[in-house]
Amino acid sequence: MIKNLYDKYCLPKLLDVCCSTKPINYQRNKVVPYAKGVVLEIGIGSGLNLPYYKNLNIEKLYGLDPSEELNEIALINAKNNDIDINFLINGAEEINLPSSSIDTIVITYTLCTISKLKESLSEMKRVLKDDGIMLFCEHGKAPDNNIEIWQNRINPLWGKLFGGCNINRDIPQLVENGGFKIEKLDQMYIPGTPKIVGYNYWGVATN
Repeated sequence: MIKNLYDKYCLPKLLDVCCSTKPINYQRNKVVPYAKGVVLEIGIGSGLNLPYYKNLNIEKLYGLDPSEELNEIALINAKNNDIDINFLINGAEEINLPSSSIDTIVITYTLCTISKLKESLSEMKRVLKDDGIMLFCEHGKAPDNNIEIWQNRINPLWGKLFGGCNINRDIPQLVENGGFKIEKLDQMYIPGTPKIVGYNYWGVATN
């Protein structure tokens, strides 16, 4: 009962605050503006990417997320940014869209949380056009052994507090294991963020 109340009322607001810090928003702005055509955002959450889309480049925007509570916040952000969103309230392991229908997939700070990774990445690959792109920005496994040790130690508790978030996933490996080809990859510790959650990977992948 307590967990259900936490997940429904506390967690959405906590995630919204934690994922909207200045350094993280700076990272979002490195990838989101490049979205174009028919766009699918995986894990749209509360809509924190919405201010960074270039409306003139967007033909249609789908926002997928299993959380109705976060979608309600995203709807407010969409109105504030004059963006129309077609919400898909579901997990990424089953995307209710036709095959080869998406020009750009945007996924930021979401691969850390998806539980059914194999199925979800397979679905993303299915809906993405042959000449489409995936824009990603994620936190994950640090390159420093001492930091990685602490990531592994803290990860079980972290996941319980932050909705299943994992702080130690190897993001490039996950993307490639999903059948995508990474065309561009940058990585670094982002400033003003604890190192256990602050190592970021961002770039572009293709089908």
